[in-house]
Amino acid sequence: MTPKTVVAVLSGLMASMALSASPAGQSLLAGEKEAVVTAIPGVVAAGARWELVWADFETADGIVGTPDGGVLFAQEQTDTIIKLDAMDREFIYLTDTHGAGSVSLDAQGRLFTVQRTCTDTARPFSTACQELTMVGILAPQRVMLANSFPDGRTLGRVNDVMADGKGGAYFTSGGAYYVSPKGVVSTVADQDIRSNGIMLNADGSILYVTNNTAVLAFDVQTDGSTKNRREFATLAGDSGADGMAIDSVGRLYVTGNAGVHVLSPEGKYIGLIPTPRRAITLAFSGPDKKTLYVPQLGAVGPDGKPWTTREGVRNTAMTIYKISMLAEGFKGRPK
Repeated sequence: MTPKTVVAVLSGLMASMALSASPAGQSLLAGEKEAVVTAIPGVVAAGARWELVWADFETADGIVGTPDGGVLFAQEQTDTIIKLDAMDREFIYLTDTHGAGSVSLDAQGRLFTVQRTCTDTARPFSTACQELTMVGILAPQRVMLANSFPDGRTLGRVNDVMADGKGGAYFTSGGAYYVSPKGVVSTVADQDIRSNGIMLNADGSILYVTNNTAVLAFDVQTDGSTKNRREFATLAGDSGADGMAIDSVGRLYVTGNAGVHVLSPEGKYIGLIPTPRRAITLAFSGPDKKTLYVPQLGAVGPDGKPWTTREGVRNTAMTIYKISMLAEGFKGRPK
């Protein structure tokens, strides 16, 4: 890995940014909102503070913890996988990723990804993109698992991915799907669903899929197929359900417009951890896996104001914050 040159105008802002959860705390950066954290027993302490650890004018999506206490995330626009180590130092981990938009590590160390190629509207010539999107493995060897459905249809703009630990993976692209180790794609759900994030429970027997205002659950069979679709939980009136993670006791954490929602293993709503910006994805990491990393939309520009783009160009700026937790992430796999 080689060190990545970070956006210089952001480094000074990041150096001292530990956001207070109390109304009397430090002033907010442009584009941030007050995030007052109240206690959720066994999950997070009252007054826990968000700390800004990284920012860029490009994305930080599909984040996953690494065994050394760091994180990996995809930056689609630069065709890279970026690593933050346990000290929040930044490195380029992989290049030439063909638009990787999310990553998932399995317990064997295989790095799965959804590859969006040149389909991002923030990239030049996206409307003329002819490279098919894919689901594949980037490390330790590069393997293309699938770039189409069995009937020849393309996978579309693939979104999130979750390795199943058996060489296959679940992914979202409008609906929810499974690609087997042999590259055969099957459908989990493609009707009445607005999918985004996807996650397995600790033993891999239940698959969770976000559905805007709710989380769906499916029972996983030995061959990777699923059955028994049901609504697992709702987000207490919030919408925009996106990334997910689990902790050591099976609680499910779901990002949404209001912040990070916490759900019990039975689907009971436990509480909300508000975030400074719109939360997109999340992962437990740190030396004891008790730090929650949450990439969020938006960043501060060189003028100290929210970073903006010209009309017609999608704003891909993101900021990563972390927060100390009482809960511990599940240690049976990276995420």
